[in-house]
Amino acid sequence: MQYLGWIVKFLIFVLLFGFAMHNAVPVDLHFFLGYVWNAPLAMILLVFFVLGVVFGLLASFSQVFRLRRELVKLRKENKQLAPIAAPLTDSPLIQPKDAI
Repeated sequence: MQYLGWIVKFLIFVLLFGFAMHNAVPVDLHFFLGYVWNAPLAMILLVFFVLGVVFGLLASFSQVFRLRRELVKLRKENKQLAPIAAPLTDSPLIQPKDAI
């Protein structure tokens, strides 16, 4: 099964590499204020894909930090409540009367 994954990854790489080679013609990308960037189309696509990934990760950082703070708070609460819940776990489990 692992070989199948490597074969699929290799085929995707070959497909994307072929796409990049067929789109190696320089393209002019016009920005505001007269700025022009002349580069191969595949490189421009790669740069903007990487920028999209970076902006996506930056957008998710606030939620990650908020969830980490909440996790630390819940772990502190759990440590404080652990001595209170310990006597309840010492009692044996009793099967309910309506169990089959």
